[in-house]
Amino acid sequence: MLTVVIETKDDEEGLARTLASLVPGAVEGVVREVIVCDVGSTDQTHYVAEHAGCNYVAGGAADGIAKARGEWLLLLEPGARLLEGWADSVIAHAARMTMPARFSRSRASRQPFLSRAFSRPTALAEGLVITRRQATALCKSAKTAEAIARGLATKRLDGEIVVAPTGKA
Repeated sequence: MLTVVIETKDDEEGLARTLASLVPGAVEGVVREVIVCDVGSTDQTHYVAEHAGCNYVAGGAADGIAKARGEWLLLLEPGARLLEGWADSVIAHAARMTMPARFSRSRASRQPFLSRAFSRPTALAEGLVITRRQATALCKSAKTAEAIARGLATKRLDGEIVVAPTGKA
């Protein structure tokens, strides 16, 4: 049902945290495949993906989306962690909607008002659940996961996410 696409560069630790949070979805049969799209890492990202059983693609998210087999895609940043119950919210969304969706931030990820007012979160901070058809169409003009997720009207899912730590370039 769901293909997870994670675009990464030099973030082996964040990738490991994200992959660990996907295990419940894989056990329930929601996650069918995980594609790690590596845009030039010099660390051990390749080995983390390999040991976790992910498909590894040397290229951007557009390359990973082209190889995806799931009808629905979940785009995540390395370091983001999905919390318990995320798979149920994705299943419910996929059963009744076709529009893209994002997860709700967990309480641990919510920033104070002034921090929110003066910072610009990434478009993938809350992940993105989107149909493969929609993502493929967006790949014609946007090649990175961030560019694909930017500016989309989305629905808010009940499932929660702990956003990836900021500060990586």
